[in-house]
Amino acid sequence: MNSGLSRFTTVAMLILLAAASRVVPHPFNFTPIGAMALFGSAYFNRKSLAFVIPMLAMLLSDAIIGNPSLPSYVSFALITVLGFVLLKKVTPTRIVTASLLASTLFFLVTNFFVWYNGTFYPQNWQGLIACYVAGLAFYQSTFFGNLFFNTIMGDLFYCSVLFGSFYFIQRFAFKPSVA
Repeated sequence: MNSGLSRFTTVAMLILLAAASRVVPHPFNFTPIGAMALFGSAYFNRKSLAFVIPMLAMLLSDAIIGNPSLPSYVSFALITVLGFVLLKKVTPTRIVTASLLASTLFFLVTNFFVWYNGTFYPQNWQGLIACYVAGLAFYQSTFFGNLFFNTIMGDLFYCSVLFGSFYFIQRFAFKPSVA
């Protein structure tokens, strides 16, 4: 049993591994971004680390992918704040709720940026609604078939992996010491 590994190191390593999964082939929007933000907000003792470590991990993977996206980073920051609010106490129900809300927040923020910065839709409420409706249709033409099986399933999957791995490590492998 290795009791020398700190909670910080354990959480940071899991986030880095999740970020690395972004560089392997995967279905569109089936990524760990929301899960990384929620996981960091739940388990880093210092709130600043909940933003910095997952953001750095995302920057590293974006350096390899070559496609950093401001809307994704804004979503990421907002999802981290959501995690602070919903995951003060980590339970399966709270993780699922936070994951579903994170997916919705990601969709709303990224499509808002498409509307705000684009020329496809008028810059009014009708244009914004049309952009969101078109965003739903866009998701339906992807590999899994709709929004549910992309962003939401990706967040649920990666939340399960991150939170489940940390639980397993704490429970069965060793108890990370508090850093």
